[in-house]
Amino acid sequence: MKNSITSLTPNALTALKTELEREYQDYVRRDLKLDMSRGKPAPKQLDLCNGMLSMDLKYRTENGTDARNYGVMDGLPECKAFFAELLDLDPKQIVIGGNSSLAMMYDQVSRLMLFGTGVEPAWKTCQDAGRKIKFLCPVPGYDRHFKICEAMNIEMIPVPLHEDGPDMELISGLVRADEMIKGIWCVPLYSNPQGVCYSDQVVGQLANLETAAKDFRIFWDNAYAIHPIYQAVPLASIFKAVNRSGGENRIYYFFSTSKISFPGAGVAMMASGAKSIAEIKKHMSAQTISYDKLNQLRHLQYFQSADGMKGHMRELADLLRPKFDMVLSKLQDQLGGTGLAKWSTPRGGYFISLDTYPGCAKEVVSLAGQAGVKLTEAGATYPYGLDENDSNIRIAPSYPELEELDTAMDLLCICVKLAGVDKLLRIQEG
Repeated sequence: MKNSITSLTPNALTALKTELEREYQDYVRRDLKLDMSRGKPAPKQLDLCNGMLSMDLKYRTENGTDARNYGVMDGLPECKAFFAELLDLDPKQIVIGGNSSLAMMYDQVSRLMLFGTGVEPAWKTCQDAGRKIKFLCPVPGYDRHFKICEAMNIEMIPVPLHEDGPDMELISGLVRADEMIKGIWCVPLYSNPQGVCYSDQVVGQLANLETAAKDFRIFWDNAYAIHPIYQAVPLASIFKAVNRSGGENRIYYFFSTSKISFPGAGVAMMASGAKSIAEIKKHMSAQTISYDKLNQLRHLQYFQSADGMKGHMRELADLLRPKFDMVLSKLQDQLGGTGLAKWSTPRGGYFISLDTYPGCAKEVVSLAGQAGVKLTEAGATYPYGLDENDSNIRIAPSYPELEELDTAMDLLCICVKLAGVDKLLRIQEG
């Protein structure tokens, strides 16, 4: 099926639809129960860290602190040094949290809503006065970022995401013109779901944006900083790209080991400039006495060094690569040249972005679900779930075994073709 389906006659489309419906019903009768809806690590990935569960943990820190007890609210110095080496950061910039960087993002937006930046007033003051706080959201993007904005009643403005990062010409114009645009979400390396890697130029432009809002903030979610699958892509340091005094304080950098060790029991961190870190620690002191220092030590003693963690990531990549190979091969073999789909070819990360024929994504997800394959909800990669083209679907290959993934992708490709053919017939009839 290498010739474009979009150029077929109505009779040919009708015949193809009949054949596709027969193939689809064959899958329905198999009573499948496969889940590709979230980027969960597979059991074999988690098994690589099982030694962490039985290790002889030394609970005294380098300076003799008993990690079993209260204290050291913002994280162990050796843990900060570890992340600083891993991510090319300054240890003084870092605060260690619990297991979830998403929770740290939510907390930071909450602090800004309640307390402001320490210089500018609380964002909630603007909301209460009827002035809507706004965030820029590169799309397709991470649905959990959008949920935070929805929870805080922050208006989201979609911004196209190009091969080298978000549309900086559009962003520059928007933030200069509107002082109510207070932030932007960024996943700068192997973005979720497209796998986009921000160029040095884009990083520099973001670091030095001229904004109407004095309290504009960049939420730099570098979740996949050390997650290459095919190719390690260098990412420019956004902190080093700042060329004006104090500009580093508008950057909030997030990272966690959630897809490195255990998703529910990893270590998360954030980094910013000195003034922002001081504000964050002031508010944290009312929130907690300390996070899980034993878990911080567990990760340090297990991985031992930044190079040790990177070596572990090479093992994870070896497990993920065959799954990405399979997905990309299936898409090319079954949808290539049909005119009904296009997709990303990420060099790392956790996802593949699939664009169906316009107006078909919801139907594809519905068809797959009825046949027993659960996908991320269509539209989830856009603010408010509103994909105007109804075309984007996030594929999460990590969790299923290869045999299950093989079956799921065959079904998905049938669903893409079936929904696309049906759409074409309706267009021709209408």
